[in-house]
Amino acid sequence: MRHALTAVLAAVSLSSIASAQTAPETTAPTPPAAPAQSEIGAAVAKDMDGLMTLYRDLHANPELSLQEVNTAAKLAKRLKALKFDVTEKVGGTGVVAVMTNGSGPTLLIRADMDGLPVVEQTGLDFASKVRTKTPEGVETGVMHACGHDTHMTAFIETAKLMAARKKDWKGTLVMILQPAEEVGKGARNMLEDGLYTRFPRPTHAIAFHDAANLEAGVVGYTPGYALANVDSVDILVKGLGGHGAYPQTTKDPIVLGARIVTTLQTLISREQEPQDPAVVTVGSFQAGAKHNIIPDQAKLLLTVRSYSDETRAKLIEGIKRVSRGEAIAAGVPDDKMPVVTVQDEFTPSTYNPPEFAEQMAGLLKGHFPDGRVIKTPAVMGGEDFGRFYRADKSIKSFIFWVGGVPADKMAASASGQVTLPSLHSPFWAPQADKVIATASEAMTVLALDILKKD
Repeated sequence: MRHALTAVLAAVSLSSIASAQTAPETTAPTPPAAPAQSEIGAAVAKDMDGLMTLYRDLHANPELSLQEVNTAAKLAKRLKALKFDVTEKVGGTGVVAVMTNGSGPTLLIRADMDGLPVVEQTGLDFASKVRTKTPEGVETGVMHACGHDTHMTAFIETAKLMAARKKDWKGTLVMILQPAEEVGKGARNMLEDGLYTRFPRPTHAIAFHDAANLEAGVVGYTPGYALANVDSVDILVKGLGGHGAYPQTTKDPIVLGARIVTTLQTLISREQEPQDPAVVTVGSFQAGAKHNIIPDQAKLLLTVRSYSDETRAKLIEGIKRVSRGEAIAAGVPDDKMPVVTVQDEFTPSTYNPPEFAEQMAGLLKGHFPDGRVIKTPAVMGGEDFGRFYRADKSIKSFIFWVGGVPADKMAASASGQVTLPSLHSPFWAPQADKVIATASEAMTVLALDILKKD
């Protein structure tokens, strides 16, 4: 892989130089590839063996959200060796590494560290065999099923590349390893622990996420809303239990819950502006324990997705209204109205200021070969990187995707031969070398431009 990438970079560079030498004087010559950029790709290729060793270690040893103690410690040690000023245990297990290199902008680069409660089924030689208990006491396997291991590996390589190139940039680099992205708490915890007051306040922020729907090495970007607001909502449906043979003596919470589930669908199909996408999904309906007993309560678990804060508020209010309205229609007394609870797992939507997103994408398009950088639609997934921009909207913020699907599997999927696993699947195994190489190069290119010397 290392030699192939170096050869490609060399070919691109020679082709650009030849084009510039033979261009007619009457036309503007095609500028050659910037030597610093070509050199970045070659440097990443040279480091790939060591990066894959780090990746395999991280993949085999995942830790759940808010438990990333060993992960944070081993990566903090690497950052200290690169001469960053490192502070650990920020917002729990978070790490903040600062490198000051004269006056200029302050760039925040983020990677997330947590794994998921998933039993890995990839068949990889270095597959995770870790088992633990969730905070709720459920025994589970643990897996980097969302690719955070590729994020951390590329993050470390970016730190190394930037530390080695201090002569090429000026300003302040703030690199953070964030816990608990999967439960929507890590960015908030770090901000509440003084990320913007104890450490240099960023003027710019960048991050990337691996993608399970893009070919490995392809960069995707989305101006504007890129990822959604994500809310977990519980509805406790109350009733009056009794014998299944005498339903007239009860207020059946299962029937009422079913009415609520059905009517909730109209929040999207009949109340939501079609040009403003949103999702209300009932993921769990829990009620009863025996065939002939009508229970006295049921519980619905919902995931609610939106982009704007206004739509989010409208949907949550709609859920409350529908729940109460159906209960009234069922004759449930006031003291047994459904209880709607919005869980403390809110992940705010992630917004790429459009002008800055196009600027960053333009840099990447100029650096990588044609077709490697494409515009992608917004998704309904969540990512709490958006909190860093929301905390200070003067920040120029940009998150992008790096595809992880091997080319042969992408082709097989396009022809209908296979179904690709998604992020969070126990079968998700990205082509890690391409994700890491592309992301390391892309983040370094962006960082050097943001922190460029006048």
